[in-house]
Amino acid sequence: NTKNTQKINSLDKFQSNPYTNNSIITVYIMFIVTICLQMEFAFWLVRYFTSGLLFLLGLKAPGLPRRPYMLLVNEDERDVEHSVPLLGNSDENQSTWKDFGKKVRLLVPYMWPTGNALLQLLVLLCLGMLVVERVINVFVPIYYKNIVNQLTDGSSWKTLATTVCVYGLLKFLQGGGAGASGFVSNMRSFLWIRVQQYTNLVVQVRLFAHLHSLSLRWHLGRRTGDVLRSIDRGTSSINSLLSFTVYFILILETFLPSILNLDAFACIYIVFSIFPTIADIVIAIVYFISNFNAWFGLIVFVCMALYLTLTIVITEWRTKYRRDMNTQDNNAKSKAVDSLLNFETVKYYNAEFYEVRRFEDAIMKYQVSEWKTNASLAFLNQTQNLIIGLGLLTGSLLCAYFVTEGKFQVGDYVLFGTYIIQLYTPLNWFGTYYRYEAFVLACFGLFQVGQSGSGKSTIIRLIFRFYDVQGGCIKIDGQDISKVKQSSLRAHIGVVPQDTVLFNDNIRDNIRYGRVTATDQEVEEAAIAADIHDKIITFPDNYDTQVGERGLKLSGGEKQRVAIARTILKAPQIILLDEATSALDTQTERNIQASLAKVCTNRTTIVVAHRLSTVIGADVILVLRDGQIVERGRHEELLEKGGLYSDMWLKQQQAQDSDSASDTETKDRKSEKLQPQTSTAGHKGH
Repeated sequence: NTKNTQKINSLDKFQSNPYTNNSIITVYIMFIVTICLQMEFAFWLVRYFTSGLLFLLGLKAPGLPRRPYMLLVNEDERDVEHSVPLLGNSDENQSTWKDFGKKVRLLVPYMWPTGNALLQLLVLLCLGMLVVERVINVFVPIYYKNIVNQLTDGSSWKTLATTVCVYGLLKFLQGGGAGASGFVSNMRSFLWIRVQQYTNLVVQVRLFAHLHSLSLRWHLGRRTGDVLRSIDRGTSSINSLLSFTVYFILILETFLPSILNLDAFACIYIVFSIFPTIADIVIAIVYFISNFNAWFGLIVFVCMALYLTLTIVITEWRTKYRRDMNTQDNNAKSKAVDSLLNFETVKYYNAEFYEVRRFEDAIMKYQVSEWKTNASLAFLNQTQNLIIGLGLLTGSLLCAYFVTEGKFQVGDYVLFGTYIIQLYTPLNWFGTYYRYEAFVLACFGLFQVGQSGSGKSTIIRLIFRFYDVQGGCIKIDGQDISKVKQSSLRAHIGVVPQDTVLFNDNIRDNIRYGRVTATDQEVEEAAIAADIHDKIITFPDNYDTQVGERGLKLSGGEKQRVAIARTILKAPQIILLDEATSALDTQTERNIQASLAKVCTNRTTIVVAHRLSTVIGADVILVLRDGQIVERGRHEELLEKGGLYSDMWLKQQQAQDSDSASDTETKDRKSEKLQPQTSTAGHKGH
């Protein structure tokens, strides 16, 4: 009985002790919290390993092959025929971090407006505001901690109000989360507008100039929709990049990366977004070591290092998906533009359904690539989320332990959580960064004739330096044309091509394109010489008539005469006529030949022609076959030889005689039908 009485008394004391009851409640709460944390961690693991399946599949995914474009960067210094591949022999998944220092040096001229002191001052102010933001990012969590501690400690209203006001001011300057919309960030974006416009102007002008400097081979192989889509996406991405508030995707990685070495512009994002964030991380590590202890600094360092490493590795892996998506996007837009530009051909062959299906297939391929890109991004986000969660969990448990031990205050726990989240927020964008034989010409008439595909038009392009010869040289007045500037050479040569394409502008400006400084009177005189003036004045708007895209509102003969008027207006020393009168009727051709005879006086004229009647008066006729000169001489000399030229002449004359006989017979039949029958009727009446 005595023992039972002692047990009952001990139990009563234990139950009546409030400290003992609090300990039991604390144990229960910690047990529940531990269970919740374990469940949350288990969910993280399940989500991580589920997303990991995509990564394993991605390791076996085929990469996007490099596109074998040939690019001529400088036609004056390099041979088109020996130009290097556009993207070189680099690795398919080459990192944008390669040659980072060189890229930074390349972008400096775009970021530092030379010769404009105001814009340079704005750049310095924006850099200063970046430093101010770094300082604000440190003090915001500290004042948040002070508010919590003062509320817990029961500080006076005056002290608490002062702390709250300072915190509110700092948040106003910082903005939501990580300064995305704060006063400092908005002011920096406002001041940066003029610098952004300067850079955008320089980039677009240089891009446009570069496209015009590319070789004929490149332009013959390009797709207009592909080019336009890539230019549009590249320009808009640079604009977004320079605003400092959104990420930059290097969309030209698959298309013309050497246009402006746009890879360097990706470095702007690193300089103004990644470097400041890394600075925040370093400051955070130092702060936690000095104000907490070394364990917290180690946690932040390990988590951030792991975060950045895995982000870079996974991003480099998924770059091929992004490139493939951009390529498929370009392909879809290219098909649409090409189909619309050739809508007449589509109508001729009743191929509307076929074109729609082609476009639909291109869109579906793009969506497949888009899904791969977004799925790999989801895997990246899950990996980042896992690292953030583990770091926050470890640090929070350690901080909570020190709070229960009385070494830290509750505000320290709040500071740690706030600071860590603030560090991770800007790094979320980091995963979206991705790294596109000689001819001596004198003052005489040289005519080239031959069968189709014999190389006549190629010679014209060689003289104009669309291509450079692999062997031998081409000389004008004894000077090798490969040794002179293309602009100087082309300024003295006028060309009337076989296929004339006009700008979507009025007729006057299309003719004035031959010499942009020409007056309206000179333009009209050139049109008269080209025998098109009388036709132009019959149009509703005369010389102000719009010719439509590629000159589709004009007939083939009218477009050809506009091109001839351009050349007449240019008044060059050398004239190249590539089947210039092929689209004209006989009478118009004779009129133009008479005008060209006057214009070509005392000028070297090189004519490519199938109609041999147009080359009778040539000083020299070169007969080509399969790229070789098989005959050379004047018209009479070549006829006497009885060779290829003579055969071609006889065939054309026979065809012409046959056509003439056919026309005469047709006219006779029409005359018989139209003749009155009065004589027959009169005879019968007698």
